[in-house]
Amino acid sequence: MTDPTSEHARHVAPTTDTVEAVVRGQLAKALGGRRGMAEAAVPTILFTVTWLTMRDLNLALSISIGAALVLLAIRLVQRSTVQFVVNALFGIGIGWYFVHRAAESGGSEQEQALAYFLPGLLYNGGYAVVLAFTCLIGWPLVGFMVGSITGDPTAWHSDKQVVKLCNRLTWLLVAPCLLRVAIQGPIWLAGNSGSMDPDAAVAALGVLKIALGWPLQLAALASMIWLLSRNKTPVAEDPATA
Repeated sequence: MTDPTSEHARHVAPTTDTVEAVVRGQLAKALGGRRGMAEAAVPTILFTVTWLTMRDLNLALSISIGAALVLLAIRLVQRSTVQFVVNALFGIGIGWYFVHRAAESGGSEQEQALAYFLPGLLYNGGYAVVLAFTCLIGWPLVGFMVGSITGDPTAWHSDKQVVKLCNRLTWLLVAPCLLRVAIQGPIWLAGNSGSMDPDAAVAALGVLKIALGWPLQLAALASMIWLLSRNKTPVAEDPATA
């Protein structure tokens, strides 16, 4: 039993005495709860819906940016974290940059709209590669969530059971990213090459961005919660302080 006066006890609260509890808490913090998820999703949804219904790229960008700024103002007035709104604005900014570059190169409005979706594909592909790499080398990213709670960022790696659990959880984070790229990537390429009608490609990407966005992410998280609920892996004590 852990000595409550030890340094380890000061790092690990009684409510986080299992790896599962630690990871659940860290995932909730990373997502920001329902409000954080909504703030991250609303601007993108508005862009997609506006483009699909109005076919006006500048209007779609303006509405999505305006919505994010309103959400940011509300956060500032309430003096609460602006992390998730800023993340949304950052994503919109990158999308706008790609649209701007497409316009400068003489791309049509449809090609510019396609360019808006490219950063998301690149992000999901890169994120999947990085997460998969951490699993393949035996240092799954979720493990560092455990380390951030225990006070030692690498001590968890000495426990094979913890590594195994974190490896499974990290692969569950990889899955949605791979699925998005596998489904949306060919559509983007087809629309950009002309083998598919650009308007149809933009419409499909817009619908899929919503359908494969938070619903897919929540499905992955539900799988993670199910996996976390099955086991009770103790947070190992730091050998130096046990």
